[in-house]
Amino acid sequence: MIVKTLVVTNKLGIHARPAGMIVDITGQAKSDISILFDGAKANAKSILNVMMLAIPAGSEVKFEIDGEDEENVAAQLENLFNDHFNEEPC
Repeated sequence: MIVKTLVVTNKLGIHARPAGMIVDITGQAKSDISILFDGAKANAKSILNVMMLAIPAGSEVKFEIDGEDEENVAAQLENLFNDHFNEEPC
């Protein structure tokens, strides 16, 4: 299992479009993936679950990734966060 901590660096936080981008990555994965924020844990393959966390800009989130493609998924998520979800950074 990989636990990856990432910081939300786009101005608007995890709204619908970034949540969809996360699910685009996680939904295709064979691994089990959870996202943790502010004491809540959600299935990272569900756009509704990701959006319901209401993650604002500047927040730290953790991903728990467990499965055969966990390293690839962790790398893709890290790239997505580092690219600020193709939005303006904070």
